[in-house]
Amino acid sequence: MSQITNEDSANPSELYGTYTWKIGDFLEISKKEIRSNVFEVGGHQWYILVYPQGCEISNYLSVFLCVANHHKLLPGWKHFAVVTVSLMNIYPNKSKHSDTLHEFCKRERDWGWKKFIELPRIQEGFIHDSCSLIIKAQVQVIRKSVDGPFPCLDGQYRKELLRVYLTNVEHIMLRFMKEKRSKLMEDKTRWTSLCAFWLGMDQKSRRTLSAEKMDVIQKLVVKHFSTNKEVTFPLMMDFLFKGLSSLVLDTKEKIIHTTSKQMVKLLKDDLDSPVNTILKALEEEPKKERAFDGKELTAPIVTVDKDMFVLADDVILLMEKAVLEPFPDERVPPNRIEVDYDGDQHDDEKLLTEYARHTLEVFVIDHIFCNKIELAYKDAIALKMQEELIREEEDLKKRRVKSTKSS
Repeated sequence: MSQITNEDSANPSELYGTYTWKIGDFLEISKKEIRSNVFEVGGHQWYILVYPQGCEISNYLSVFLCVANHHKLLPGWKHFAVVTVSLMNIYPNKSKHSDTLHEFCKRERDWGWKKFIELPRIQEGFIHDSCSLIIKAQVQVIRKSVDGPFPCLDGQYRKELLRVYLTNVEHIMLRFMKEKRSKLMEDKTRWTSLCAFWLGMDQKSRRTLSAEKMDVIQKLVVKHFSTNKEVTFPLMMDFLFKGLSSLVLDTKEKIIHTTSKQMVKLLKDDLDSPVNTILKALEEEPKKERAFDGKELTAPIVTVDKDMFVLADDVILLMEKAVLEPFPDERVPPNRIEVDYDGDQHDDEKLLTEYARHTLEVFVIDHIFCNKIELAYKDAIALKMQEELIREEEDLKKRRVKSTKSS
C-alpha cells in the first residue's frame, strides 16, 4: 500500500509565523520610509517596510515585506512564500487585509503594495491608542515540490485564506473537471470502435493499460495547476494532497473491511478457536458495519495499489461513469469521502477535499485513456492498416505472376 509522505518538505506549521508591529505616533512621522524590527519565519529573516506618504505615489500608505539579510545569502537564493499583511482596525471585522504569493529573490527581495490603503481612510478606525498604527504580517514559507501535491499551509492560516479564496479554488477544480468531462463526451463518438478493440484484448493487457505510476500522475498534476501564480496555488496543492490522501485511505479501509469479512466467513464455524471472541465481535459489529455501509460512498473511479493508480473497474464503464456522475457540488449532501478532521474543521474543507479527490480521479482516467489506451488503439489500427497494405501488395504480386504465366 502506498504511503503519502513528504520527507523533503517541512511541516507547514513550522514554516509559518506572524509578526505584529505597533507604530506609535504614526500621524507625526515625517520620514519617507520606516522599517520594523527583523523577525524570523521559516528559517528566513524578514522585516516590514512602510512608506507613510506612499511609495512613488501620493495619498496612499505603501507596505512591503522584505528579506532582511539578502546581502549575506548565497547566489541564486529564493524564498517562496504566501504573505498576508493586515492593517488592524479597532473593529476587527473592518481590518484591511491583502494577500500575495511571491518568490523572493535577488532581483525581487521585497514585495507588497504601493496602494495598500488610501491615507484618508486611516482615520476610519485604524488609529489606535497613542495615535498608533498596528500592522500584522503572516508569512507562510513554502518548500516547493515537483514530485506531487504537497501540504503548504498552516491549518489555521488555511482557514483564514479559505474565507477569501474558497470560490476561486472551487472554480479552478470544477472548471477542470467540466472541461475534461466535455472532452470525454466528445470522445464518446469513438467509443464504439474502441470498445470492440478493448474487448478483444486479453485481461493481462487490459490490466497493464488500466494503471499508471503515481509519480507520473502527480508530477503532471503539479505541472498543470502550478501555472496559477496566485494565492490559490498553495490552497490547490494543500487540497490536492488531501484528496490524494483520501484515495489512499479509502483503499486501506476497503481492504481492512473486506479482510475482516473474509476472516469471519472462514473461521466463524470454529467455535473452539481462541480468536472466536474477536471474530464474533467483527461479525456482530452492526453499528460499525452500518456506519461503513451507511456512508453511501460513491464507488471510486481510481484506487491505489502500491505505487500505482489503478482504474477501479472496466475503463468503458468508468468513462460512462465519469461523464454521467454528478459533480460533488451537484450532490446533496456531499458524502463521497470520509477523512479525519478536527471537530472545528469547516464543512468547506471537506467539500474541497472531495473536489480534489474527484479532480485527481478525472485526471487519472483522462491520462490513462488518452495516453495509454487510445495510443494502443491507434497503434493497433496502424498495424492493421499496414497488414492490409502488405496483403494487398502480396495479392497484386500473385495476380501479376498469374497473368505472366497465362500469357
